[in-house]
Amino acid sequence: MPDPIPNTTPQPKVLILNQFYAPDVASTGHLLHELATDLAKRGFGVKVITCRPSYGPPETWVDCPLRETKDGVSVRRMLTTRFSKDRMLGRALNSATFVLPLMLRMLFASRKDTVHLYTTNPPFLGVIGSLVSLIRAHRYVLLLHDAYPQMAVWVGKIRKGGIIDRLWHFANRVTYGRASHTIVLCEAAKKLVCETYGVDPQRVHVIHNWADANELRPRPKHDNSFAKQHGLVQPFTLLYSGNLGLYYDFETPLGAAEILRDENVRLVLIGAGGRRQWIADEIKRRKLTNTILLPYQPIERLPESLTACDASLVSIARGIEGISFPSKLYSTLSVGKPVLAISEEDSELRQMVEDNDVGLWSKVGDPRALAQNIREMIKDPQRTLARGARARAFFEANFTIEASGSKYAEVLRLAAPDLAGPRSTHATDSDQSGPSLPDTRDAVRDPAA
Repeated sequence: MPDPIPNTTPQPKVLILNQFYAPDVASTGHLLHELATDLAKRGFGVKVITCRPSYGPPETWVDCPLRETKDGVSVRRMLTTRFSKDRMLGRALNSATFVLPLMLRMLFASRKDTVHLYTTNPPFLGVIGSLVSLIRAHRYVLLLHDAYPQMAVWVGKIRKGGIIDRLWHFANRVTYGRASHTIVLCEAAKKLVCETYGVDPQRVHVIHNWADANELRPRPKHDNSFAKQHGLVQPFTLLYSGNLGLYYDFETPLGAAEILRDENVRLVLIGAGGRRQWIADEIKRRKLTNTILLPYQPIERLPESLTACDASLVSIARGIEGISFPSKLYSTLSVGKPVLAISEEDSELRQMVEDNDVGLWSKVGDPRALAQNIREMIKDPQRTLARGARARAFFEANFTIEASGSKYAEVLRLAAPDLAGPRSTHATDSDQSGPSLPDTRDAVRDPAA
């Protein structure tokens, strides 16, 4: 994909604040690295404040300088604790040793000529923006990846209606209210923010995540070294790669693997997270010899590992709609693999997959339906390949960094109209009702049609 054309008019300075950043294995860290680089190419002055790599297990940590300038972006990495995020106390300490020094830094050193982009890593990071803005000029935009305290209530960490829940909602009302603008990943998240906290819909923008269109491209499985290494060339392979956490449904694919144990099918699960040990135990308990559990793969091997399959699994657990959205959908579409989606019936994930005919959908908790969808893909390989080709076309039309970066640039200009040139003509999704993605089913002819 071509580099974005720089805007020659003055652009505001941007400071991105997030606990994780490349080369950490956290997907949000890599997305923000790509966003920062894209904004720098567009003429923005971009800085990042983050931590040393700590998201994954220690073997994934990469030594990197505390200060560096790379791809036109100035990065400052803070010294924080690096306990396992799978334990509540360790996660809390990691967040505290990042947030508290950052609060002091923003109070005394933030610049009024800068737009601050606060993410939800950690979940309460945006509170810094609201508190600082009460004391001094402090422009900020919120980027909502996961909605809290809703997520904490869903996983059972706090009680709905309890004192922590009520205080968190109060803090959110102030934080969203004082933000110049808020960016969310889907329409359900926009609805949640606007209805829960009374935010003007014109200040909430739906901007989807993306994947690397150059690195993650379609590759034939029969020439794939990762597929050959793990014996995946011949069997029909369903692959999940990413966070093996609580927000995703693994009961359904494991149940489908159990149903298909005597058929020529492999289920491959790659990653780490809070449910990894449970998955390992279930594979052993159910004697799933057709299921492979692997650790996170090195970044440089992702183009091989993500294409070592016939279809990719994208799931979201029951009750998560609007609270989170599976970013692995974009890498799946990028590598031209058909999607086997698992979600609730009214989810945007289902709508995107079915409306554009880039895969098949199963209801969360229905392993028989998933097994039947796998059989359908095996039975009609030409249609399966056509769905994969449509997935890549759908991706190129909507989910590249160039497409999303232009929308981020517009929102950042809106947040600081006196620091930038004339408003561009790029529109964000806040001007539109419902999902704004075009139907790309005719982009690739289906041989079975």
